[in-house]
Amino acid sequence: MSPLEKYVSIYKKKSLLKTNLLKENDNKTIVLHAEDTDVFLDVSKNILSFSAYDALFSLAEESDLKEKIQDLIDGKKVNRTEHRAANHMVLRCLKHSHTDESGRDISKDIFSVFKKMESLCWKIDTHLWRGFSNKPIKNIVSIGIGGSHLGPNMAAKALKPYWKNNIKCHYLSNIDGSNFTETLRDLDSDTTLFIVLSKSFTTEETLKNANACKSWFLQNGGQLKDLKRHFFAVTSCIEKAINYGIDPDNIFPVWDWVGGRYSLWSAMGLPLCLTVGFENFKALLDGAWCMDQHFIHTEFKNNLPVNLALLGIYYRNVLNAQAYVVLPYDHYLQTFPAHLQQLDMESNGKSVTLEGGLLNYNSGPIIWGGVGSNGQHAYHQWLHQGTSVCPCDFILPLKSHNPVETFHSILVANCLSQSEALLEGRSEEAAFNLLLEKGHSREDAKILAPHHCIPGNRPSNTIYFEKLTPKALGSLIALYEHKVFVQGIIWNINSFDQWGVELGKHLSKTVLDAIERKDVSSLDGSTAYLVKQFIEAQSRA
Repeated sequence: MSPLEKYVSIYKKKSLLKTNLLKENDNKTIVLHAEDTDVFLDVSKNILSFSAYDALFSLAEESDLKEKIQDLIDGKKVNRTEHRAANHMVLRCLKHSHTDESGRDISKDIFSVFKKMESLCWKIDTHLWRGFSNKPIKNIVSIGIGGSHLGPNMAAKALKPYWKNNIKCHYLSNIDGSNFTETLRDLDSDTTLFIVLSKSFTTEETLKNANACKSWFLQNGGQLKDLKRHFFAVTSCIEKAINYGIDPDNIFPVWDWVGGRYSLWSAMGLPLCLTVGFENFKALLDGAWCMDQHFIHTEFKNNLPVNLALLGIYYRNVLNAQAYVVLPYDHYLQTFPAHLQQLDMESNGKSVTLEGGLLNYNSGPIIWGGVGSNGQHAYHQWLHQGTSVCPCDFILPLKSHNPVETFHSILVANCLSQSEALLEGRSEEAAFNLLLEKGHSREDAKILAPHHCIPGNRPSNTIYFEKLTPKALGSLIALYEHKVFVQGIIWNINSFDQWGVELGKHLSKTVLDAIERKDVSSLDGSTAYLVKQFIEAQSRA
C-alpha cells in the first residue's frame, strides 16, 4: 500500500465536513509567506482537522518528496517516459552557473540566448530594427499554441500596465480562419514582426498559421528578401526553421529539457519580452527564482507550494472533490486560470503510475475559474449551494494599478466576503430570522428558509500580494508550477509528459486525410457520418 493509500484509508473514516482550521485554531488565521517574494498564503479556511493537516506533511516525507525535489534540481531525467530532465528552473537564475546531469555547463547557452533577446529588444526600442519600408516596428504577431501561447499570452495580459507604448503584441494560436483574420485585420505588413514559436517546428496549427502569415505578408507589400526583417523563430529544431525560410540570425533556440508548459521562461517568452521590455522580463524571472528558493529551502510546514499541493491532495483523495477553482480578483489576471488549466491538467491528468500500473485513486482534478467579481453573478451560486464541494483559490492584489474612486475597496470586500460566506454559510434558523426581518410572514419564512440556507464549511485559500508586478507574477506562476510537481510526486505519476495530447494530433491527420480524399472507410461510424456532413456542407453555396 502506497503512502497516499495509507493516508486516505485513515482519514476517509475521520473526515469531518464541519471541521476547519480556523475553528480549531481559536479563530486565529494561519498565513504563510514566501521569503523574498511578495506572496502570502492564508490557509485558515480549509476544512480539515489539525491532525489531518499535520499528517499531510508526514505523507510528503513518506513519498520521498525531498529526494524528488533534489532530483529535479540536479537535472536528473525526471520525465522518465521521454528520458528528459525538467531544467526550467535554471532559466530563472541569471546569477549562477548550472550544469546538466552529465556535468556540462549549460549556463553559457542560456546567457547567450537571453543576451540575444535583450539585443533585439534594444534594437526595436531604439528603432534600429525597422521594417522593409524603413518604418519602426509597431506590432508583433506571436504564432504558437499550447505552452507556446498560453503562458506568454497570460503574462502579457497580466503585465499590461508595463507594456511599452510603441509595441503591441497579438497572439495567433487557433487554426481558425476567424482567429487569423481578426488578428491581422488592422496590421500593416511593413511595421509588423512575426515570431513562430514551436519547439519541434512541426506543430500543425502553428505552421499553418505561419504559412498564412507569410502569404499575407507577401501579398501586402513584402518581398521574399524582406522576410529576414519580419520573421523570427523560437525552436529546438534549428535546421527545420532554416529550411522553412527563417534567417539563421533570427532563430532563438530552446532546449530539449524545456517543457511546453514551462517554456515562458525561455526564448518562448520573446513576444512578452518585446512587449514589456527586457528589464521587466528579468524581474519576472527573478520573482520565479525567489519562489524556487523558497520551495527548495523551506521546511514543508511553511512551504507555500507544498501546502497548496497537500491541501489539494486532501480534497481530491479524501473528499473526492472533482474540481478546483481559481478566482483571481484582478482584471489583468483574467487568463491566469486558462494557463493553470494546461499546467495542471496536462501535467497531472494521468491514470498510470511511474511503473506503468493503473492508478486506483484519483489524480489531477478539473481546473477552472474566472475573474472576480464577475463570477459572483454566475458560477458562485454553484460554489455556495451546489451539491459538490469545490476547493477555491482566491487571488488578490492589495493595490490596483488603476485606482478609480472606491472600486478596489469594493472589489477587495467582494473577494474577502466570498471566502467568508463559503466558510460560514447561513443556517436555516438564521435564514428564517432574516426573512422575518424583511417582512415575510412566519408561514412564508418557514417555506423559503431552506432556499436561503447556505451549507458553509466550503474550503478556500487566499493568495495575496501587494501589487501585480512582474516579480509578483513570476512568483505566483512558479508557486503553482511547484504545487503541480509536488502533487505528481504524491500521486506517483509523470507530470512532464502528455501522451494524450499526442494521440489527438495523430488521429487528426487520419481524419484530415479522409476529408481530403473524400473516403471515410477508415473511420468509425460516427466520425465517418460527421465527416460526410462537413464534405457536403462545403459543396453548398
